[in-house]
Amino acid sequence: MFVDVPGGRLAYDSVGEGPLVVCVPGLGDTREAYRALRPRLVEAGYRVVTADLRGHGESSPGWDDYSQAAVGGDIVALLEELDAPGAVLLGNSYAGGGIVQAAAQAPERVAGIVPIDGFIRAIPLNIAIRALLRLIAASPRLWGLYYGTAHPTAKPADLTEHRAKLVAMLRDPQRREAMRTMLLNRELDAEHVVGHVRCPALVLMGAKDPDFPDPAAEAQIQASLLRGQAVVIDDAGHYPMSEFPERTAEALLPFLKNVF
Repeated sequence: MFVDVPGGRLAYDSVGEGPLVVCVPGLGDTREAYRALRPRLVEAGYRVVTADLRGHGESSPGWDDYSQAAVGGDIVALLEELDAPGAVLLGNSYAGGGIVQAAAQAPERVAGIVPIDGFIRAIPLNIAIRALLRLIAASPRLWGLYYGTAHPTAKPADLTEHRAKLVAMLRDPQRREAMRTMLLNRELDAEHVVGHVRCPALVLMGAKDPDFPDPAAEAQIQASLLRGQAVVIDDAGHYPMSEFPERTAEALLPFLKNVF
């Protein structure tokens, strides 16, 4: 299904019945990032909507704004399209800042947020890491290699297939530009509105996430900023929902029950 917003069209799908959980993947990924977690949430009694980021997956390419504020606006537009009472938003990586933006922009539509290894504040990077990011941003193949290493412990059975789809997607210059712009964005505007978020928040973080110098410490900082709680998932990397979907569900379902 699709929803039209200023600047383009967003792709999403919906399964299950019950309170609404909206799942948004990180940059360079598609809504199938939640393919292992989604059935567990549906079985627990939730309606699960997964959406592609602007410029990614089946959403249209060629947008003029890839900021977290713009991603937040897309999520709000999707919530308006769904016209459901307050939803819980899950956002991985860059989309962690997107769901913070959505909660600040439309608090009446957001019942809770769950950043999953999310970037909701700027973290200083040394010169070597910045150079590596520029290389990855320019190369679908290198992105595919990174994506594999970001699952350090439990490789999903279909990881090779999923990575191949991401590499193929990023061979499109416009979609590669969407990923590149987000990846190199050091002005994470979610940080400017995090203090306005008033809904319950759960920060999920993989203990072995290679994107953070100290994942557990980062989780606690984010939880403090959001006045929420943090759960660190042992052995998981940047994508715990696909690496350890059972553990992710175990951490998430009590929070959903309390919110709804």
